[in-house]
Amino acid sequence: MVQVPFDAVRTWMFEAALPFWAERGVDAEHGGFFEELSADGAPTACDFKRLRVICRQAYVFSHAALLGWPKGEPLSQLGFEYMRERARLPDGGWARRLARDGRIIDAAPELYDLAFVIFAAAWRYRLSREPEARASAIETLAFVRERMTAPGGGFWRALPASGERAQNPHMHLTEACLAAFEATGEAQFLDAARELVSLFATRFFDGATLGERFDDDWARTSAVLEPGHHFEWVWILAQYQRLSGDDVTPLAQAAAAFAERHGVEPESGAVYDAIAADGAPLRRSSRIWTNTERIKAALGLFELTGADPRPVLASSLRLIFQRYFAGQIPGLWIDQFDGDGAPIDAPVPASCVYHLFLAFSEVLRLEDRIRAL
Repeated sequence: MVQVPFDAVRTWMFEAALPFWAERGVDAEHGGFFEELSADGAPTACDFKRLRVICRQAYVFSHAALLGWPKGEPLSQLGFEYMRERARLPDGGWARRLARDGRIIDAAPELYDLAFVIFAAAWRYRLSREPEARASAIETLAFVRERMTAPGGGFWRALPASGERAQNPHMHLTEACLAAFEATGEAQFLDAARELVSLFATRFFDGATLGERFDDDWARTSAVLEPGHHFEWVWILAQYQRLSGDDVTPLAQAAAAFAERHGVEPESGAVYDAIAADGAPLRRSSRIWTNTERIKAALGLFELTGADPRPVLASSLRLIFQRYFAGQIPGLWIDQFDGDGAPIDAPVPASCVYHLFLAFSEVLRLEDRIRAL
C-alpha cells in the first residue's frame, strides 16, 4: 500500500516552517520580510526586497492563521500593512522592488507582482474581513485592466510596455483572481479568471505543451518549456472548474500528461527545471518548487477525475523530505539539486515558502478523502 506521510507534512508546516520563518524571516529592524536566508538561517547580504515575496509571505501567514496557527494573524497584518505603506504608488500601481530599508528602488509595475498583491489581499480579506484588503484587490485588478491591457488579448508583462508577452504572470493572475473571487464573491474576479483560462486554452497551451514567451502575434519566442508550470496550471484549472463549473478537465489532463511523461526524472521522481518541446531535458536540475507543483497537480486531478494521487504524493514528498530537507535546520531546505542529485549551493529564497505551504496545505485539506481511498 502506498503511504502518504500526512503527519510529517503537518509537523513540518506547524512545528518547523511557520515558527522558523516567523522568527528568522521577519525583518525586525526595517519591517517586512527578508528576501532570502543563508543555510544557517541568517539574513544574507541581499540589499533588496521584492514585492512578490512580501505578498507571498503575507499570504502564508494569513492562510496559517485560518488553519488555526495563532501567530499567523499578526504576521499577516504586518506583511499586508508593510506592502501597502511601502510599495503602493499614487497612481494605483505598485513598486516591484524596495531597498532593504523599505525605500522604493524600482517603481515599474510588473504583472507578476500585481498578481501577488491581489493574492495576498484576497487571503488577508478572507482572514480579517478588513475593507482595505478587499479594496486593494479590486483596485489592483482595475489598474491591470486600465493600464496593462495589451492588444490581441492578455496583459503587458510590465510597464512601460514592450512587445514581449509572458505566460507565467498570467498564470499567477488567474490564481489570484480565483482566490479573490472565493474570498469576496465579486464576479469581476471570476470574469477575469475566465478570460485568462481562455487565453491559456487558445494562446499559451497547444494541447500538449505550455509556451513561456511570445511576441505580439502570439508566436513563441522561446523553445524552453517548464514542467513545473505545466503542473501549476493543472491545479489552477482544477480550482477554476470548482469555482466556475466550466469543464476544463481535458486541458488539465493533457498538461499533466505531458509533464509527467517528459518532465519527471524516472529514477528520482524529481521534476526537471526545463525541457524542450520534444520532451528532451534541457536543464536536468530541479528546484524544490517544481516538485511542490507536481503534488498540487496530482491533487487537482484527484478532485477533477478521482485519479489516485497517492503514488505522486508519496514519490514527491519522499523526495522533498529525503533530499531537500535532509540535514537542514528544521524549516529550511536546499533550494536546488543538479541532474546528478548533488546540491547546488545558494541561499534559501523566501519566495518558496509559498510553494511549500500551499502544496502541503492542499495535502492536508484533502487528507480525509485520500485516506478513504
